[in-house]
Amino acid sequence: MPGRTTVTVHADREVHPHRAVAPPIYQTATFSAVDAEEFARSALEARGTDFYTRYGNPNHAQAAAVVAELEGTEAAMVTASGMAALTTAVLALVRAGDHVIGQKSTYGGTASVLLNLLPRLGVSTTLVDQTDPGAFEKALRPKTRLILLETPSNPLLRITDLRAVARLARAHRVTTLADNTFATPLNQRPAESGVDVVWHSATKYLNGHGDVSAGVLAGPADLLDRIWETGVLTGAALGPIDAWLLLRGLRTLPLRVARHNANGQALAEALADHPAVSRVHYPGLAGHPQHRLAAEQMSGFGGVLGIEFTGGYDKADAFLGRLAYFRRSASLGGVESLAVHPASMWRGMLSDEQITDAVPPGLVRLAAGTEDTADLVADARAAADAVLAGTATA
Repeated sequence: MPGRTTVTVHADREVHPHRAVAPPIYQTATFSAVDAEEFARSALEARGTDFYTRYGNPNHAQAAAVVAELEGTEAAMVTASGMAALTTAVLALVRAGDHVIGQKSTYGGTASVLLNLLPRLGVSTTLVDQTDPGAFEKALRPKTRLILLETPSNPLLRITDLRAVARLARAHRVTTLADNTFATPLNQRPAESGVDVVWHSATKYLNGHGDVSAGVLAGPADLLDRIWETGVLTGAALGPIDAWLLLRGLRTLPLRVARHNANGQALAEALADHPAVSRVHYPGLAGHPQHRLAAEQMSGFGGVLGIEFTGGYDKADAFLGRLAYFRRSASLGGVESLAVHPASMWRGMLSDEQITDAVPPGLVRLAAGTEDTADLVADARAAADAVLAGTATA
């Protein structure tokens, strides 16, 4: 198998052959057929490329081919956002009366699907401590059909033992769906641990430039065909230009992830012993309670870390106000560094009680970009110094 960087450049070459070095943008809503037989074939082909863009598009297939190769899965498909990927998959794989297991530490949007959306559709859910593989087994019911995983988790960077949970799920014929957004397929490949379907908010690292909203699902073709059928009905299609931009971002993913990994590690080490900081959540630190597991199933630890400040929300907000290179903004995984207060950001997705259960009020999520490492470290330490001295203001 070729190396990962070679894959990002060449994996889509035969998906929709053309002579252009840069792939064309197929900016069309629909495609014509030469006869009735070709029209019928195109209309029925799952994840096709030449019927109607809501069903599929050459740009979709090209981006999906690269992700499937990177994740080591049989197939992949793209959606309009990461949440579109998640909700489309969940709606395709469960029905009223079923039971779903999720994690207590997970992205706010995923938590809202588990706590707010699925119960309205007659699907019961249980959230467990992801750091305990036995908790997943205890939560199993006869009607459990799906387990939602996320590792490292957002924003506490907790680690799930993918191999242990996948083995448990397969023994009980339960489908596993893992969010690999934080790790990327360069740092972790859940399918190699037995996970059935992998999903990403491709808005983040896969695109890497903050100019696209997109999602990706990767896994066995038969499962993706079921998810695709639901996606056609819900209209979760990605626009051709966005798919093209996603593909362009994928070309440089290995180059960018190497810098993200280095910057994340350097920031975690620089802030771990700062007196204004009560705790740093980053699996690359030897002091992380799950560092050994993270090192076993990851080849790099990513650019996202959680920083807890003594003094709660006020100190966290003051820290954000003193950062120069980190912009106060949602999202992550782009070339620019971003910082956000999760307890504030998730108010549109979860209730105050749910947020309190999910994240500490003094937590800041730093998403290191690709800037020079020394500049980011100096910026973060100076802001933390100001918090300690009491000179930082929100």
